[in-house]
Amino acid sequence: MPGVSARGLSLEERRQLAVKLTRVLALYRSILDAYIIEFFTDNLWSTLPCSWQEALDRLNPPQLATLLLGMPGEGEVVRYRSVWPLTLLALKSTASALAFTRTPGFQTPSEFLENPSQSSRLTPLFRKHVRPKKQHEIRRLGELVKKLSDLTGCTQVVDVGSGQGHLSRFMSLGLGLLVKSIEGDQRLVERAQRLDQELLLALEKEKKRTPQVVHAGPRHPPHHVVRWVDPTALCEELLLPLEPAPQGGARLLLTGLHACGDLSVALLRHFSCCPDVAALASVGCCYMKLSDPGGYPLSQWVAGLPGCELPYRLREGACHALEEYAKRLHKAGPGLRTHCYRAALETVIRCAQPELRRPGVQGIPRVHELKIEEYVQRGLQRVGLDPQLPLNLAALQAHQAQEHRVVAFFSLALLLAPLVETLILLDRLLYLQEQGFHAELLPLFSPELSPRNLVLVATKTPLGQAFSVLETEDS
Repeated sequence: MPGVSARGLSLEERRQLAVKLTRVLALYRSILDAYIIEFFTDNLWSTLPCSWQEALDRLNPPQLATLLLGMPGEGEVVRYRSVWPLTLLALKSTASALAFTRTPGFQTPSEFLENPSQSSRLTPLFRKHVRPKKQHEIRRLGELVKKLSDLTGCTQVVDVGSGQGHLSRFMSLGLGLLVKSIEGDQRLVERAQRLDQELLLALEKEKKRTPQVVHAGPRHPPHHVVRWVDPTALCEELLLPLEPAPQGGARLLLTGLHACGDLSVALLRHFSCCPDVAALASVGCCYMKLSDPGGYPLSQWVAGLPGCELPYRLREGACHALEEYAKRLHKAGPGLRTHCYRAALETVIRCAQPELRRPGVQGIPRVHELKIEEYVQRGLQRVGLDPQLPLNLAALQAHQAQEHRVVAFFSLALLLAPLVETLILLDRLLYLQEQGFHAELLPLFSPELSPRNLVLVATKTPLGQAFSVLETEDS
């Protein structure tokens, strides 16, 4: 999906984009509000226009990926084999035109061309204990933070929600930045400190093995702090400098790699309220965990728009991995039946216990190898119901025969999901601009590796064309 670039949009253009998004989301809210596990109990297919039903009923999974989601397979030519209703074509075009582009300045991360599990752009010492997705993320975000720190003259980086410290370690011991890591989970901090010591020992051994190599000056591991950051109040620990402030005071850069829910909002508030914070580079996630109200909307402009509300279901849907699901559609494997099986299970649950609605079902392994009745029996046991309940096998098989419709409806919801994420991130941009700050949104990671791949970059002084320096491409 090409989308619209957030770069270069004026304040008025961003405001008008927010207007368009709220109108479109209001128009298609019934699709976004729907839970796919209620496909049969709420007869979701019948809620679509008849012309849409007819067009979508003819599509197999690869065609859904190509024609509906606009993600053709490699070398595939897009051809419509029937005349689609204009309203469905309009939805597809609108979803593509109004969502922020998630396509970075590279097609495939070149760092994984030789080995899909080992980034060639990270030394082995920084790859240890780190999965490929995280290797890609810490390298890309770490290098962006280093450039942003140099551009803004920041003396210290604060990594909020640092987890096991992979990003902090790369920024401090790999890039030479002074880093404070803040994490609320004591166990994760203890793990991070052990990994710090392990890396320091490994770096020392490498230095002794290769004395002829010119090593960088002394680099210090991140300073770890166990602290929950309250999104409604300023955290003094976050703002304390690690070293005596130079003349003119400390200049802090806040960053967070997939700062969950309100934590990304806390970063915005600390940036906007604290004079010592000069720059921000934040990648958010878990929008469904945003406080309501409080976490969204943040800007006065979006808050004043009719239909700006984004309830839990819409924010949860915005976290789905569109590119990953398109790959699954192209493969057309039996794993696509999971939603259909779960929706069929919901009908049995409500017949047995009507007040039990949408219960969480613990993962059932190898769903694609099970018959639908076997899945339902295991699902009943997981929600505390009798797995030997008499089942209407004919009804379950009739549900299974509609698997392609379940997949089509879910694909429709995924088509709209990026619009919700766009509105949330656009609200954050407008929030910062309303206070006179400079903010941009850049696609930083490969969306195939990291679905939440948009980084919000903010400064308190204009960077002008220097923002383009931050959009580095893989060589």
